Amino acid sequence: VQLQASGGGLAQAGDSLRLSCSVSGRTIIGMSIGWFRQAPGKEREFVAAKSWAGAVTHYADSVKGRFTISRDIDKNAVYLQMNSLKPEDTAVYYCATDRRGSFRGGWYSSLDLYTFRGQGTLVTVSS
Repeated sequence: VQLQASGGGLAQAGDSLRLSCSVSGRTIIGMSIGWFRQAPGKEREFVAAKSWAGAVTHYADSVKGRFTISRDIDKNAVYLQMNSLKPEDTAVYYCATDRRGSFRGGWYSSLDLYTFRGQGTLVTVSS
């Protein structure tokens, strides 16, 4: 299974970007999905996650109301719509999927617990 993230680039504060994560080798049907990021010199952090069961979503407080995680089963892809970007959103963004369809146990916020993880895409937001 391979995950390929794309859509990163240079943006100005207030702009929008949509990150895509193309999944190959396995259908995303039944899988939970997640996005994480790592800013320069900082630890990796959770951004957003969406379960298959019940389509439960979770967002980091720092992106709540600005970012939206979604999936397209037909395209076997995962997305992160990022609006009202801020300089502090600058980071490498990573997508991930997991066979578990629900977030029972609260595992969703740890990238290490996802079965499949992709390469990152860099987002740089200037002020």
